[in-house]
Amino acid sequence: MLIVSPTISIPEGELIERFTRADGPGGQHVNRTESAVELRFDVANSPSLPDEVRERLLARRDRRMTDAGTLVIQARRFRDQARNRDDARERLAEIIHAATLVAKKRVATKPTRASKERRLAGKAQRGQTKRTRSRDWSRE
Repeated sequence: MLIVSPTISIPEGELIERFTRADGPGGQHVNRTESAVELRFDVANSPSLPDEVRERLLARRDRRMTDAGTLVIQARRFRDQARNRDDARERLAEIIHAATLVAKKRVATKPTRASKERRLAGKAQRGQTKRTRSRDWSRE
């Protein structure tokens, strides 16, 4: 059972793990052990997720989400299969927990008069600096 929050927990049956050989350093050992973990979680069809959380997860533009609504997490940070497995589960829990938080609505604001004046003064100063750098070709 993967506990995401006090109200959301995902049973083991909904998580699909596949173990593969990891790339990178490790010598001959890396060619024999399957320490990398690919964790799949079907967000679109999971009965464990509330509808709002499911919608937020599916609406995210995340490269780890397939077109069918499956979240795929690759974990190969460690040389140990158990640590990679825990890492993948923690990352899944973080992603789902982030979807439980509702983003604040942005309030549109206008720039203040002082900020506009500072911006224009800065532009004038930069223009003056550039004018002094140039050569006056009419005098030659």
